[in-house]
Amino acid sequence: MKKVLLLLGIAMAISCNSNGEGNKSQEATENVAKKVLPTASVKHITKAEYLQLVYNYEKNPKTFVYEGKIPAIVDFYADWCGPCKRVAPILDKLAAKYAGKINIYKVDVDAEKDLAGAHGIQSIPTMILFPMGGQPQVVQGALPEDQLEAAIQQVLLAPQKTN
Repeated sequence: MKKVLLLLGIAMAISCNSNGEGNKSQEATENVAKKVLPTASVKHITKAEYLQLVYNYEKNPKTFVYEGKIPAIVDFYADWCGPCKRVAPILDKLAAKYAGKINIYKVDVDAEKDLAGAHGIQSIPTMILFPMGGQPQVVQGALPEDQLEAAIQQVLLAPQKTN
């Protein structure tokens, strides 16, 4: 109980500064936290960005070469697709949770027909998981958050086996 009161007293002393310095200190702390803590969101990409950030299948048509610096998920979706709409907030949440560890990209199949066709996308949502080592893995359908998170852990963040 004494520890709680001591902590409350310290908090009040810092926040109740009559000249406003306590608020400035709090603002400075919040600004530092914003800069230090990674934040991420799902990024919508075009074919040109995909070729640069993920896989340039035009330059390497026979051999898969991942272009990314960290593992990624690419969600092939359409605005009119109900299951795609259900997955979107889950991907937003996972992008924030795994900021700095994975990238999550979205590709609109209606706007990027060539890209979707090059990967044989016939149903949506289709997600391709790109680990740092090994081959990409395809996941189809509106998976629940726990299954997507398990895929992230098993495919993208687990140590890759070398042959």
